Order: sequence, then C-alpha cells, then structure tokens
Amino acid sequence: MAADGVDVITSENLIESFRPRLRAYIAVVPVLDHLHFLQAEQKERVRQRARTDGNSAAVDLLLDLVLRKPHPEGWFQGFVDALSNAQCSQAADYVQGKLPEPEVEAVNDYCMRMVDILVPSLVDMNTKQVCAYCLSRKLITKDDEEKILHLADHQGSRDAARELLKTIVRCPPGWYSDFVQILLVTEHKKLYKLMGGFDCDTTAKNKTTSSDPVKESPESSTCQHLDHKDTDEDDTPDLYQGECSSEDAAEQLSGSLAPEPPDPGPGPAAQADIVLRDYQVDVAKPALEGKNIIICLPTGSGKTRVAVYVTREHLKHRRAEGKAGKVIILVNMVPLVEQHYATEFHPFLKHAYRVERVSGKSELKITFAEIVKKNDVIICTAQILENYLERSSVAGEDEGVHLKDITLIIIDECHHTKKGEVYNRVMMRYLNKKRRNKTQKETVPLPQILGMTASLGVGDATTVNKAKKNILQICANLDASEIRTGNLGHYSKEPDKKIVLVQDKIKNPFGDVIKNIMNVIQIYAKLSPPCELGSQTYEQWVVQHEQQAAKDEAQEVRICMEHLRRYNDALIVSNTIRMRDAFNFLEKKHEEELKSKTSPDEEHVINITDTERVLFNLFQDNKEELEKLSENQSYENDSLSKLQTNVLQQFITRKEARGIIFTKMRQSAIALSHWIQENPKFADVGVKVSYVIGGGDQSVVKPMTPAEQKDVLNKFRSGAVNLLTATSVVQEGLDVPECNFIICYGLVTNEIAMLQARGRARAKDSIYIVIEVKGSGVTEKESVNEYRVNLMTKAIAGIQALDPAEYNQQIEGFQIQAILEDRVKMTNKNLRKSELPSEVKLSCRNCTKFVCSGDDIQIIEGMHHVNVSPQFRELFLEKENSSIQERLLDFETNSFIACKNCGEKWGPMMMFRGIKCPCLHVRSFVVTIKEDKFSKYTKWREIPTKFQPFDYIEHANNLVQDLDDGEA
Repeated sequence: MAADGVDVITSENLIESFRPRLRAYIAVVPVLDHLHFLQAEQKERVRQRARTDGNSAAVDLLLDLVLRKPHPEGWFQGFVDALSNAQCSQAADYVQGKLPEPEVEAVNDYCMRMVDILVPSLVDMNTKQVCAYCLSRKLITKDDEEKILHLADHQGSRDAARELLKTIVRCPPGWYSDFVQILLVTEHKKLYKLMGGFDCDTTAKNKTTSSDPVKESPESSTCQHLDHKDTDEDDTPDLYQGECSSEDAAEQLSGSLAPEPPDPGPGPAAQADIVLRDYQVDVAKPALEGKNIIICLPTGSGKTRVAVYVTREHLKHRRAEGKAGKVIILVNMVPLVEQHYATEFHPFLKHAYRVERVSGKSELKITFAEIVKKNDVIICTAQILENYLERSSVAGEDEGVHLKDITLIIIDECHHTKKGEVYNRVMMRYLNKKRRNKTQKETVPLPQILGMTASLGVGDATTVNKAKKNILQICANLDASEIRTGNLGHYSKEPDKKIVLVQDKIKNPFGDVIKNIMNVIQIYAKLSPPCELGSQTYEQWVVQHEQQAAKDEAQEVRICMEHLRRYNDALIVSNTIRMRDAFNFLEKKHEEELKSKTSPDEEHVINITDTERVLFNLFQDNKEELEKLSENQSYENDSLSKLQTNVLQQFITRKEARGIIFTKMRQSAIALSHWIQENPKFADVGVKVSYVIGGGDQSVVKPMTPAEQKDVLNKFRSGAVNLLTATSVVQEGLDVPECNFIICYGLVTNEIAMLQARGRARAKDSIYIVIEVKGSGVTEKESVNEYRVNLMTKAIAGIQALDPAEYNQQIEGFQIQAILEDRVKMTNKNLRKSELPSEVKLSCRNCTKFVCSGDDIQIIEGMHHVNVSPQFRELFLEKENSSIQERLLDFETNSFIACKNCGEKWGPMMMFRGIKCPCLHVRSFVVTIKEDKFSKYTKWREIPTKFQPFDYIEHANNLVQDLDDGEA
C-alpha cells in the first residue's frame, strides 16, 4: 500500500500510533502464517514470545520486526493482507487509517472493558457449547474453534473460555450483542443477565442519530445506561468498598460513561461519584481545606482513591472561584504512572478534566512543559518534573515548568522524601521559595502538598525520640501540617503470621566444589577475605576490591573479583533454590563471557589475558562435577522443601488460593517460577505461576519492561495466574489483587517493606509466612522490624499529640536546617562542576585502554551520553543485543558496543532519529580527572563537569557531507 500512494513514513506512523490497539486486535500466530516477508527465524522468535509471554508481548515484537528498516518491497501491503487473511480485520483497518466513528469506537472499548472485568464469571460458561454458536455467528474461525476445543480437552474449560473471550473481542463492532444473544440461546441466563441482557451495539447507533435519552426496554438495548450522560458511576468497580462480586462490577460498569471530551469551561461537568469510607473521609478533611498533610494508611486501604477525591474537589473548588487548577501526581516507579492513570485518576476524572500521564517510557510527541499547560491532571515520575523545574531555573530556557503554575502536588510513597531522593529535590525547591516569600513584597504562589504512604519508617532509630525526629524530618521536607492515620475499624485486615525455620544441609558437596574454586582464585590473586564465602558481607567485600583494582589498573585482580562475585552469587542461589539453577547461572555467565571474546565478523581477534584463560579453564575443569552434583536432589536445601510444603498447603486447604512469594534476587524469582512450573505436584493442586521482577538495568538479569509487568499482573487479576514469584518491586505501590497468602522467602529488609509485603495479604483469613534461608537472618530481622513498627506507631502518636505551636516550631527548625544544608551542598556542587570536560579522561574498566576525553562526550535529551567522534568508532565492536530491545519516540536500541581490545560491554548503540549514536555507561569505565582516578561512578551526573549537548543538525550535516564526498 505504501507503494500505491501512502508514503513509508505515514505507514510507519499509523502502525506505531495504533500499537496499543493492535495489541488487542492482532492474533499473532495466524498472522505469521500469512506474513511472507519475514524470515523463518524471525517468525519463530515471535511464536516463542507468544508461548512464553503471551499474545500482547508477541504483537509488540512482531510490530518491531515489521517496522525494522530497510523495508522489503511491498512490506506494508503484505502486512495488511496478512492481517486480513488472518481474520484480524479491525487491525487491518486501523493500520490503513480506516478508523471507526468515535462513538462506535468508544462503545466498543466499553464492551471490551465489560468482558475484561467479568472474566472471572464468564469462564464458568459451557465453553464447547458457546464455541459452536460463536462459529455459526462467525465470531470465530474454524482454526479458532480447533484451538479452543483443544484447550478444553487438555487444560480445562476455564482456560478454553479465556481463549474464546480473547478471540471474540477482536471482532468488528457488533460482536457484543451477538455474544449476549448466544449466552441467552445456550441458557446461560445468569451470565446473560450479568452482561446486561440487552443490545449494547444498538445504543452506539442511537447515540449518533439522536440526542434524546434512550427509550428502549432492557430487552432491546445492551448498554442502555451508556446514554445516561449525568450518571455518577465510574467505569471500574470500586475496589475499596469491601468484597465486590462480578454482579456488582457489572452494575457499576453499566452505569459508567462512554469516553467524552472534557468540559474546558468552568461550568458543571459530569463526574463519576467517588464514595469514600468513613476513615477515608476523615483523613482527607484537612487536604480538602487546602492544608499540606501526610496520609498514612495501610497497603490496600484506599490511599489512591482518597487522592483522586482530593484532586477532584480541589479542581472543582478552583473552577467555582474562576481560577485555573493544575494537579501533578508524582510516583517513584514507571509502572505506577500507567497504573494510577488507568485504574484511578483517568476513569474518575476524564469526564470533566484533562488527564495525562508521562514517564521516561512515554512516546508523547510534545514536551512535558506543553503537556502540563494543556492538561489539568498529570501523573508522572518525579525525575521528569525535577528535570523541567531545573530547566525553568536556567537562563534562556523556555521549556521549563514553574512551581507557581501548579496548584496541588500529590507525592506517592512519600516516605522517600529524604536526602538524596528526587522527591526531596523537588520539595527543596518548594521550601526555598517558601522561605523567600517571607522576605519579599511579592510572594510567589506555591502548590498544596499531599503526601501518601503506608509507612513512614523510623530510619536508624532505636528509641521513640529518635523515631519522632526521623518522622518529623519527613514532615518538614513535605511541609506537612499534620499526619493523618485514620481508624480502619472493621475494614482492618491483619493476616496471621507464621515463621518457618529450616535445617542446615548435613552435606553440601556442590557448595564445597564452588568454595574450592573460590579458594583457588583467592590464592591466585593473593587475596585474604575476612568474611564467610556465600554471604552478603563477602559480596560487599568483593565489590569494594573490584573498584579499587579498577582504579589501580590491576586488571588481573579486577577480573578475579568479577569471577568471585559470580561464584558467590551461585552459592547464594544454591541455598535459595535448586543447585541446578545455580549451575545454569554459572554456565550461562561462562558462555556469555566466552562469546564476548569473539567479534561478530570473526575477523578481529579480541585479547584474552592469561588470567582469563586460567579462570575459563578452572570452570571447565569443574563443570562436569558441578553438573552431576546439581542433579542429586538429596543435597537440596531444606528451605525449598519447606516452601513446597507451605505452598501446597495453601492450595489444598483453600477453595481459591492466590498468593505471592517474595524473594531477594531476580534470578531467584525466575528460577522459583520455573521450578514450580516443572513440578507436577503444584499443577495437581491448580497452581498457575508466573514471575514479576524490576525494570532497572543494574542487575545481571534482564529487566522486565513495564508492559511485561502489566501483562503478568493483569493475568494475576483475571485468575489466569494465581501465584507470583516476585522481587520487592511488587511490595511498593503496584496494584495487586487481594491475596490470601504471602510468603517472604529469605527476604526481610526494613519495617516499611515488611508492612508493604504483609499488606498484600488483605483477603479474609489470610496468612503471612516467613521462610528462613541460610545466611538471610530473616528470623532476627523480622523481630527487629516488629519492634520498629511499634516504635513508629508510638512516634506518630507522640507527634500527633504535640501542641500545634510546638509542632510548627520543630518543623520550621528542620526546614531551616535542610535549606542551609542544601545551599552548602549546591555551593560544593557548583565548585565541583568547575572542571573542564577536557580534564576528564575515560579508560576501559577491564583492559585500562584509553577511550576518550570529556570533550568527546555529548548529551542527548539531558540523559544519554554519546560519543560520535570518528576516532571513537575505531575502538569498539558493535554486537546484536538479543536480550533488550527498546523503542521510544526518537530512538531505539537493538545492539550494544564493546571494547575492541578486551570485549568489555560499554553500552547500547542508539539509533537516534536515523543516526547511530554509541551510548556509554559510565560504570564501564575508570574516570580520571586531572591526576585522580575514580572507579565508583555509576551515574554521569556524579562527574564534576558539564558535558555539551548533542547537536543533531550539525552531526547530520557532517554525515551527509561524508556521504557526498564518498560518492564523488
């Protein structure tokens, strides 16, 4: 089609713009059968992604491959034809720009949402019977029917029903009323009634032809309530109004509104009704009066719902006064941006206000400053707001954001408002302006502040007075007039608690072999560690010595420290999960390191040192014995046995079990999930497991993208998954359904994390289980955390009992101290930033080879540090990045660069607006400033100099000139 008139860029933009809808409308496996311009290996990658991560993730990969340049001839028409031939007509229409009427699209979205919410009830249908009728009504194809019936025979009717529902929602508008009628014909009367029992799609047609209220009877209109423009119901069930059945959800959804543009004027607007519990009303009162407060309520008690209510009332009040309102909700994790937007703020506020979300992963085509101007409510990561507040303070910048333009800031997980945290940098700007207002004639308006948390913590305090000081400091940082806690009464759901102790291994030959290897390395490198192998203390010792060795250019010692850390991780893994998982981890790292020593074209020889050869051979010599020992289950740890017993007990004794296993390491979460999947005992009791890990790239394990996290959590909500293995990423903030058991498997951090984890077990008769793992010290830490929780409760009560004058005096004292410390810090920072870029030198962390100076480093969009100099291109190899592929608005990363001399990975190769830009990770280098060497830098902003911004136009012109010269 691109060749027939629609240019390539338009075709690409259409696909990229409608990516979220294409995820819902494309059935990826059938499309692959009709897509002929992709290679067989690429198709298999997509199929594998579908098998492991689900259809949505596979669609994303498919679209990435389709959009990859250079495009083969006829690619776009081939893609459209494949969609059409695979019965994905909705997707085919969208990529060609054939969009439905807005009213039809809105109602279809509503119908899809209805099915999504009612999945727990709909899966109880007679799937085979309904499937037959769906085939006759052409809601599914013959291939779809075969797949659904196969699932019914081999995995059960419920899984087959989920596949059927996923298939029919991809049909063009009109499918909903057909499906409802099928439910009636097949005598699923309860489900028929639950779905409305009348014609949803008729309403959409009526809306486009008449402005009168719908007059049809329930029998003639599926979604009659959609036309009630003045309804006060939200389009999602109120998760904080106690137990909510599917019938309740249907009633609430039926009373919701189809998407409407917000009312830009100050007049009355249709708004969803937000019903708060008594304790929620109580904690919100001061905020509704315009006061700065902290709301401290347990996980799952509805803090976010209170924040939505305060936001709405704040904006409503300002409109009534004829004033503009601007609310920014700050979060500390990217997944929380989408979560708060999709589940709370947008559903409740979209009818009257403009709501938008922004994070580092967003693909919006305008600046954050413009987004703030154009919207009433903005949900974003704190770092983005801080970046644009900084821009506003720089002379000549016109794209910044000013605090005076914001009327309310809501800070989620506000216990992070401490020194060094981005929340605190935002609030220091606020406190400095507040201080100046006291001495200036013209005061600058400041936003109201609302902090939310499940636990304020006590820091390092061991006494009530020190705990009060820690909490008062947070109150001062947030300029809070008080802490509101609330009495949950009968809504309080405290789980039972159980601590499981384990026995040490009588024999551990697998661990003994690893320790012998580590001892050989230590002797070779002349090292004498003061701590036990396989402990966290040993890991800290290794990290410190690796940094020192890099600084001293002691390459052989640094390489030994890397291998010691790897073996130490394997010991920890073998004490947490299976020995086989520890062996697989070692083998994978060994293979990756060997691969790093080969160039893509196999023409360039990468240097391998004598020490590296010794370490490679050391693993190879012990590999066979380690593999053999890892298969001997008699040597497995007792913790894993106790975990199996407790998980099986929960699923055997409960009618519907739903739980989370928290563990410390990413590889542990993944390996535990695989172990459960491979163990038939779990499948026999109905366990369906998946894992959730973090999105940062500091670990040796591939991070999870926000989309991948969201997909797993959606499956957990729907019941497709009933057990999660997770790192601490799920403890804080992420919206997880009520669980009836939580297991902390060798993981106990501080009292805040403990309360957050325990708060996930908020279903009736739930239990919180702590299972000991060797070296974790969880029993002692749990006792300490219980003491800290009591300390925090007493400290908050003491602060709430303070005389207001005394409280304000203490808060002011803390604020003055914070302002003075901040000014000293900024002065020192400005002094440190006085170094010239030319005085900064980078050398490879592994082989110590000089790489470049600071003059060669340029910054893209204030965060990506690149080196595009011709000299630098001679120093690295470019390799395909098989684990992480990222595509954002202006750039994508599909490969990485590595030192041509030693193979050390230096960072990703960015494709920025059509230009290849080698991007550097500072942690891969030793930095020399004048004569001083530094090996501890992990972030570029820690280096005391200012790098130049990347000049795209100049570099693009140079590239074009080089091409012209080459052709000449």
